[in-house]
Amino acid sequence: MSSYYDTHAEQYAKLTFDVDMSALHERFLKCLKPNSRILDAGCGSGRDSLAFKKMGHRVAAFDASSEMVAIASKNLSQSVLHCTFQEISFREEFDAVWACASLLHVPKRELSEALGKLTSALVSGGILYASFKHGNGERFADDGRFFTDLTEEDLKEFVSQCGYLKFLDMWITNDCRQERRDEVWLNAILYQI
Repeated sequence: MSSYYDTHAEQYAKLTFDVDMSALHERFLKCLKPNSRILDAGCGSGRDSLAFKKMGHRVAAFDASSEMVAIASKNLSQSVLHCTFQEISFREEFDAVWACASLLHVPKRELSEALGKLTSALVSGGILYASFKHGNGERFADDGRFFTDLTEEDLKEFVSQCGYLKFLDMWITNDCRQERRDEVWLNAILYQI
């Protein structure tokens, strides 16, 4: 998956960096205290991390694409880790995890492990935001990217199976990019139990 983003990093960053994510940010951040520690999991260009930093939060970020890591590091004026969900080893370090349009690249059979790794990074009662394209099943897009699309029922099943997360909120949105308004997203805010 990272090969697509390595090859198209500059183009992808230009297409997504200025997208207005404020409605999603607001819904996520209302669950947090000021100056929270946030892990941006699959940060892409660093767009969301930068927004959180500007609001006074302390942010760490990682991405599986080395080219996206370079772009995000520059945008954030800080080091961004180059790793996958499977490679992270944080333990009780963050008040929240932001996984916007990133876990959707994880195969279903590996999703529970990825959620477990992210949950381990949270302090007790920590918050996790995740988003997936709304749908059912695994697929490859025309550009070669792999996606795990989920319905509300799919996500509820994963969360109940993992046993260490509970829902605070789940909702459907249209894509924030005007030219992709017909794309539907499943959003969830979970907390560690």
